[in-house]
Amino acid sequence: RHYLSLVKRRTGHARFRESVLDGYASRCPLCRLRHRELLDAAHIVSYSEGGGHRVTNGMSMCKIHHAAYDSDILGVRPDGLAQVRRDVLEETDGPMLRHGLQEVHGAKLYLPRKPTLRPSVDALEKRWARFRVLG
Repeated sequence: RHYLSLVKRRTGHARFRESVLDGYASRCPLCRLRHRELLDAAHIVSYSEGGGHRVTNGMSMCKIHHAAYDSDILGVRPDGLAQVRRDVLEETDGPMLRHGLQEVHGAKLYLPRKPTLRPSVDALEKRWARFRVLG
């Protein structure tokens, strides 16, 4: 069976994705994955909370890290260090949890070389404050 669905897309999102991924040389700043088809442009401050489609409000992330970031399982401090929520650090599960999330705790993010493409410190501080409350 098939059905037809209508999808609403935000204007400018495709350009935002391409610009962010280009700025990060098509890699995840946490795990260094370089498969562009497995990367997303993650908003630091969500679009619904007023974060726009500016390169400085985005980070290239693989799908697992993007989902963890959006779920506040993973946070990024304003100084560029990754932090994983304590309960997830203490959890015992398979290799994806251990290698994909727990081992990025405390890792320094790879950031774009050009300062104009790096994440906004203000955006990181705002998002970090949210992670500290929720995570």
